[in-house]
Amino acid sequence: MGVLVGLVLGLGLYCVWWSFWAPDTRPRRVSARRARTQDLLVQAGAASVTPGALYGASAALAAVVLLTVLASTRSPAIGLCFAAMAAAAPSALVTARARKRRRGLREVWPEVVDHLASGVRAGLSLPEAVGQLGERGPVELREPFARFAADYRATGWFAESLDLLKARLADPVADRIIEALRLTREVGGSDLGRLLRTLSTFLREDQRTRGELEARQSWTVSGARLAAAGPWVVLAFLATRPETARAYDTPAGVAVLAGGAACSVVAYRLMVRIGRLPEEGRVLR
Repeated sequence: MGVLVGLVLGLGLYCVWWSFWAPDTRPRRVSARRARTQDLLVQAGAASVTPGALYGASAALAAVVLLTVLASTRSPAIGLCFAAMAAAAPSALVTARARKRRRGLREVWPEVVDHLASGVRAGLSLPEAVGQLGERGPVELREPFARFAADYRATGWFAESLDLLKARLADPVADRIIEALRLTREVGGSDLGRLLRTLSTFLREDQRTRGELEARQSWTVSGARLAAAGPWVVLAFLATRPETARAYDTPAGVAVLAGGAACSVVAYRLMVRIGRLPEEGRVLR
């Protein structure tokens, strides 16, 4: 009996002590770089991959390339150069896939707006019009809109369901549409149909203009890629000769490699920035 009383007393004292330490309910702050990386992963269709996993894959690929180049050329300087390029490869692949997917979705967003306008004209409420896109909308977007419908049925909160939908889509055009729907829901009014028709017309005009400009400027981007990659392809062939690979391990060789890397990065970024249209920004709340 004394043991039981002691246990109860100890448990009570522990509960009193624990009550003085309130749990931290503050939301975790995510860095801007990590948030941008997560958006890119979602846009690339790899929402289940975390930024940490992407960084880990980059580090692992860099290590493999470094060891491979060291084993074949015996040159640490050349190995570090190709390891740095390998480390940037996963991020470049994700960025390219995200850009390609955004370009493809840009063609179906006007159709999404047309479906919303048709649903509103048919007498559906705004949540019902958004949820029915999970069944009748474009195939590429049915899954996130179906999950929106499930979220809204489970909670009944339209704004929170829109926030989850925005996070799943991670698309600047989707942000515009979602914020327009949110504003209409909060403010009210009878001009939703006109707003959706205007937005659909604007998206089609934007898609046509961007398509023409991207077609005209694609040669600039291709030229930048060739100009940046050409010297390193030549270096890879030269590194197959042992005497050439050893020459790059000298201070002069390291300086040549560092200067070439800096010039390649600067030239590529400048040419791409001049030749490519600016990407649309996310709408954040």
